[in-house]
Amino acid sequence: MREDELRQLLETLTWKEKIGQLIQLSGEFFGSDTLAVGPQEKLGISKEDVKVTGSVLNVTGIENIKKIQDKYLNDSRNKIPLLFMADIIYGYRTIFPIPLGLGATWNPELINEVYKIVGEESRSAGVHVTYAPMVDLVRDARWGRSLESTGEDVTLNNDFAEAMVTGIQQETEDGLKGIASCVKHFAAYGAGEGGREYNTVDMSERRLRQDYLGSYKAAIDAGSKLVMTSFNTYDGMPTTGNEFLLKKILRDEWGFEGVVISDYAAVKELIDHGVAKDEKEATLLAMKATNDIDMKTRCYATQLEPLLKEGKLDSELINQAVWRVLKLKNDLGLFEDPYRGTTVTKEKETLLTEDSRSLARKVSSEAIVLLQNKDDILPLSPNKEKILLVGPYGDKQDLIGLWAVHGKTADVVSIKDGLEERLSKECFNFEKGCDMLDDYQFLGEFGATKEQINSAGMTQEEKELSLNKALAAGENADIIIFAMGEHTMQSGEAGSRTDIRLPEIQRNFIKEMLVLNKKNILISLSGRPLVFTEEIKQMDAILQVWFPGTEGGHAISDILFGDVNPSGRLSMSFPYHIGQLPIYYNEFKTGRPLNSESHKGRFVTKYLDSPNAPLFPFGFGLSYSKVKYSELTIDREEMVDSLVAKITVTNESEKETLETIQLYIQDVVGSVVRPIKELKKYKKIKLLSNESKVVEFHLKKEDLFYYTRSMEYSVEAGEFILFIGRNSADCLSINFKLID
Repeated sequence: MREDELRQLLETLTWKEKIGQLIQLSGEFFGSDTLAVGPQEKLGISKEDVKVTGSVLNVTGIENIKKIQDKYLNDSRNKIPLLFMADIIYGYRTIFPIPLGLGATWNPELINEVYKIVGEESRSAGVHVTYAPMVDLVRDARWGRSLESTGEDVTLNNDFAEAMVTGIQQETEDGLKGIASCVKHFAAYGAGEGGREYNTVDMSERRLRQDYLGSYKAAIDAGSKLVMTSFNTYDGMPTTGNEFLLKKILRDEWGFEGVVISDYAAVKELIDHGVAKDEKEATLLAMKATNDIDMKTRCYATQLEPLLKEGKLDSELINQAVWRVLKLKNDLGLFEDPYRGTTVTKEKETLLTEDSRSLARKVSSEAIVLLQNKDDILPLSPNKEKILLVGPYGDKQDLIGLWAVHGKTADVVSIKDGLEERLSKECFNFEKGCDMLDDYQFLGEFGATKEQINSAGMTQEEKELSLNKALAAGENADIIIFAMGEHTMQSGEAGSRTDIRLPEIQRNFIKEMLVLNKKNILISLSGRPLVFTEEIKQMDAILQVWFPGTEGGHAISDILFGDVNPSGRLSMSFPYHIGQLPIYYNEFKTGRPLNSESHKGRFVTKYLDSPNAPLFPFGFGLSYSKVKYSELTIDREEMVDSLVAKITVTNESEKETLETIQLYIQDVVGSVVRPIKELKKYKKIKLLSNESKVVEFHLKKEDLFYYTRSMEYSVEAGEFILFIGRNSADCLSINFKLID
């Protein structure tokens, strides 16, 4: 539709019809024959409101969508198609590793390919918009939604945000080949106090701009069509009604002209926050902040028209919001074809193809991080030794994590499946050995019935029998592989935890099996960094595999047997102790630093009962190769606009490897306190056996910019330290000066 035609359409709408475009309801409100009455009554939405609603939440599958869309358009006066949006975070039917695992690839180009598949599968299923990517920067592993983030670093997160948005949308001159991206959660949602879900965020504007806003801006610059608000407050105001964030920064400074949508019920929650006394006030705050769509409340439906009649709300705010929604629908081509060319047949042909599975396997293996490998126990040689697989994740197909809501566990390759394909019956055995958890009562918080909770775990008799079987099988094994980790429901939204060790029943089981004194390997599945202070003493090798997705079992097998050399690098620090959180590599300098020449003894920044450093630092990851770093040089000691840094990396082994070379800087003296290190550049390169390469980085003056004391985004002349190495803690360094 031409823009002038779209403008004419807007002018023909009644206020009721305009307001309808700003309402989002879930699929339960719609039926193939009649509008659902129960949900209307529960939410307080009228039948007339449903008839003009503009978008639908979490209905997928072209057959389901077509039934709803056909009836809706048949009953519609203006024939404005419904917009279908869904949570498709890291895969629709082909499920890739969780985003924290994707971050561990340090490979945005590869992840761009992942999100092309996400966009293609979602489009084939009739979806128009996905609530992805989540680009919240996270530094506190207690937060369950660490699972959805790509980590703790702004540079890395920026690159992944761009890669994900461009992959999802696949924009061409003819429009979107994929679907529309909705970046979330704006803003600083990952900085909730205490790592607790939905909690307060309180930080300076400098920290907000320096660290937390960059990834959202990268997504906007990449063309993201929508932005979702977050549940937290910033500077005392919830973001859904925060004019500073939504209007001043997002709209005015960044020039964002797309749709802003609240997170689930967040408009009404302005009342719970205590900044609005009722739904009318909540609606007014949200509209003034330019929040366009109200997800799953009755606020806009019941309060916008009264606010207009009372003269409390400028009608132009509604017109602008409706225009943005109509323009999105037009950009997607919905007026010409509300189904965007998909059919039931096309959907079946697109989902979970062999090519998609192949990519999932590659990405899953590249996301796996080898944390420990004593005496080079890995890789294993098939059928050379007897292997026993134990643990609650050994034969479990539930390897896709909490937010793969449209994936099917039946499609998943389990760890047991992957090993059985490689090993003879004589050399492989599996015994579960222990339950996932001691207590499953928390599942009731997620809607599980008493019967489901009671059937989730083993009886005491079953636990004892399972343990005895594992001990007996272990006697005949040479190597024991432990498949352990968090329960799926222990991470993700509303999955905040104060104890992020392996569950106690699993830790006790490990101790029981250690008595056998066999070589052992831990495969850890989780949606966050865990505390492995005990396990590094107990285990010969540790693989962090996250929730690895559809092809998880194959990818893990590929790593274990050396078909793939592990190349994953942590994008989030693993703490030594829970009490260190939040922990991150680019902390500020302090007046009494640890290990300094000028300050010794007790009165320095340190814990009495724990190291300051994490157990595994940002950027850490081992491989089956030994790579040497040497000969760090820069082409000039005084930088005006740019400099070139070079380092020699040598693969001192026979095995080909992927190595991620990381460049950090430190601003020695600034007008405000600066971090001890900041990632600025990185390259992932292939090294053949015994190959050396000179890796070159171009550093520009703009790479050194930060928010100065006057809040100017600039840089001051002075001394800098440049670091290049294998992770944030293991680098070579060289000094240079920036001059005016």
